[in-house]
Amino acid sequence: MTRAQGLRRIRADVLVLALGMVAVLLGVFSTAGAAAKAPSTAMRGVWIASVANIDWPSKPGLSAEQQQAEYRKLLDQAVNNKLNAVFVQVRPTADAFWPSPHEPWSHWLTGEQGRDPGYDPLKFAVDEAHQRGLAFHAWFNPYRVSMQADPQALVPEHPARQHPDWTFAYGGKLYFDPGVPEAREFVTEAIMHAVRNYDVDGVHLDDYFYPYPVDGERIPDEDTFAEHGGDFTDIADWRRDNVNRLVSELDKRVHEARPDAQFGVSPFGIWRNASSDPDGSDTNGLESYSAIYADTRKWVKAGWVDYIAPQIYWPIGHSAADYAKLVPWWSETVTGTDVDLHIGQAAYRVGQEGWTDPGELSKHLTLNAENPGVKGDIYFSAKSLTSNAAEAIARVVEEHYGG
Repeated sequence: MTRAQGLRRIRADVLVLALGMVAVLLGVFSTAGAAAKAPSTAMRGVWIASVANIDWPSKPGLSAEQQQAEYRKLLDQAVNNKLNAVFVQVRPTADAFWPSPHEPWSHWLTGEQGRDPGYDPLKFAVDEAHQRGLAFHAWFNPYRVSMQADPQALVPEHPARQHPDWTFAYGGKLYFDPGVPEAREFVTEAIMHAVRNYDVDGVHLDDYFYPYPVDGERIPDEDTFAEHGGDFTDIADWRRDNVNRLVSELDKRVHEARPDAQFGVSPFGIWRNASSDPDGSDTNGLESYSAIYADTRKWVKAGWVDYIAPQIYWPIGHSAADYAKLVPWWSETVTGTDVDLHIGQAAYRVGQEGWTDPGELSKHLTLNAENPGVKGDIYFSAKSLTSNAAEAIARVVEEHYGG
């Protein structure tokens, strides 16, 4: 562990303990909801997704007051479930939930890209979380520009429309091209504007780097490779290097701007299968390494993240990706590093095939306790915890969070 890493760890532990004490006091003096009885350094997080209005706001075009009431309700729900952190998506599609000088206001807020919602949602979201003793992790999607492929559908001042050479269309969506240095720098700076200007406890990337494969389509970046490939002879290695550059650069800049903040990524749950690499997991599924060019194990070993939160969205005993095999693999991967391991839990899948047992999530946490590398869990997503997964999270709270 380097001296800088050690200082970051100490600051992070102190922050968690402080937020935990705030949660305890709120539990005594507030009627907003029952907070945890004692502070815990274990991660108990929930993702609050804004893309496609999955969680918040529930639909575009709500008034500022309605949006704020919805968000407060989600936070109170998190406190009632004895969680201690929220991961709020504030840049879902190359747009912003704050007044950004780089990108337009998100249409998931108002229904119209570029339209001011009448308040600063990011400031509001951070302040409300902190008032409840919840850590706030600002969640950014790095490269997705739009859920449709036509750049002309963007507002005229959108950077992707002004710089079409920074983008490519794939699978019916529009993306910034990770291989274009100017695009990569723009994405980094767009994220850093929020990091520098808001009191965030964490900076969080999801699993979308290069797009997930679509049958019958090829990523149209051969010209980019020809121009920017340098000494690389294999386009896959070059793509991985592009993603590595984004992650390592963000790690550096986040900690320069906000030394107390944590930087982490929530990647797809499989790095590589053992059949592809002897260091891989005993699985037989899609690999982040070769499918979306995310070399997640390298990020851990290089110390480019403070935490890794793999989306292990399969049940115990799954034939291709067994939860009981992946958790030990990830636990071993972080061993000897300064990287915390939080498990991404698929609350949204509760009730689906393979997830009919409402005790499945609780069994996951029981298994986690047998693996010393695991430092906590993050649930996807907020609305599931009051709908299909309500019984499941109640079991988790009763059996693992002190009732």
